[in-house]
Amino acid sequence: MSYVDGFVLPVPEGNLDAYLEMARQAGEVWRDHGALEYVECVADDVKPGEHTSFPQSVKLEPGETVIFAWIRYASREERDRINAKVMEDPRLAAMMDPANHPFDGKRMFWGGFREALRLP
Repeated sequence: MSYVDGFVLPVPEGNLDAYLEMARQAGEVWRDHGALEYVECVADDVKPGEHTSFPQSVKLEPGETVIFAWIRYASREERDRINAKVMEDPRLAAMMDPANHPFDGKRMFWGGFREALRLP
């Protein structure tokens, strides 16, 4: 079964194009090193909940939207190998500096997940 790194983060609506361009460049790097899939999704139907929600999870502020993204790998071992290569890739050097981010990285969260079920 495959392995997935998932991400949720807030992006100011005025920075969305810049964010998606940065994500496109990063996605190319991940794919070049062997990631099977790189997907970025922009909130379309997410509302604040009573107890928790996507907007609440990132402390969404007025004028921001939520991004839900994932990178899929063949396995956890492949993910670890690919991420090591990605972190050394010079194409990402400028993106690693938080001052260059078109979003607030302090409100971003992520994690690795093993695939448990996939329906065709």
